[in-house]
Amino acid sequence: MRPLLWCTVALALSACAAQPSDDSAGSVPLDSVPTADDTIPATMVPDTAAPTTTAPPVTTAPPGITMPPVDPRFAPLVGRWAHYDVVAYEDGTLKTLIISYGFNDFTAVDGELIDQGSFCFSEQRTDQPIETSLSDEATQAIQPPPTPVTVEEIDDTLRITRPATPTPVGIELDDPANEPLPTDPNDPRIIDDDGDGNPGITVDIRVSDELTGELYIARREIFAYQAYLTDPDTLQGTVTDDSEQLVIGASDPVFDMATEWVQYADLDKSPIILKRVDEDWDCDRLAAERDALFPPTPEVDW
Repeated sequence: MRPLLWCTVALALSACAAQPSDDSAGSVPLDSVPTADDTIPATMVPDTAAPTTTAPPVTTAPPGITMPPVDPRFAPLVGRWAHYDVVAYEDGTLKTLIISYGFNDFTAVDGELIDQGSFCFSEQRTDQPIETSLSDEATQAIQPPPTPVTVEEIDDTLRITRPATPTPVGIELDDPANEPLPTDPNDPRIIDDDGDGNPGITVDIRVSDELTGELYIARREIFAYQAYLTDPDTLQGTVTDDSEQLVIGASDPVFDMATEWVQYADLDKSPIILKRVDEDWDCDRLAAERDALFPPTPEVDW
């Protein structure tokens, strides 16, 4: 998922500062690929146990039909993988983690390994007493296109690299790969992508019991990753994010302000873990088995 970034929460911090200290004390905190050395990273995300599954066979052609040769390195990767990633962001005021869950389906097609990503739900953590949330409908509105990935063998370990594929959410773009996000909040291409009756997608914000609201945004998700097959059922690596965001409006003017965010430079704070699962897994099953597959939800610690 690629993951969504709440760019306007920084303004709410000034409002938060005016709230009684008891409110913040009880708050629950929320929240291209870079060139990599041709060696397996020394430090990976901690291992977690996952149900044992069997990789499906690589698709073969019907009799009489010739298909391009299939790279034998694809076989260990073909199938459905549960997806967990974290993107760490910061600006001058707020540090945020966006944690996204979904699936990656790898198939061998015409001599390439294709990654079809999809998202289910997300979480957020921050270093400030602010809570934000995104509905599952808004998270699932992020629909990356099927994308060929590069498969290499590095020090006897498979490495896959997925390039960035700009994906619009909350707005329709004719050429998302090359068309930048507009700056006009009244752009006619803005759509209600989460079906809640508001433009774009909606972010719910809670600063205190007295100060809550909604933020309406459109996004151009620009997400990439590189991951290593650390065991037959686990891929681990890091993600990069260069997404763009347009603030369309808000339910309260205090939230209606854009800020500049960048991904935190230490990519160890932005891990990705994929765990092999059976083909019939869906978002409900992923939510139910989340703790068996992935580490505990991280907190901002830098």
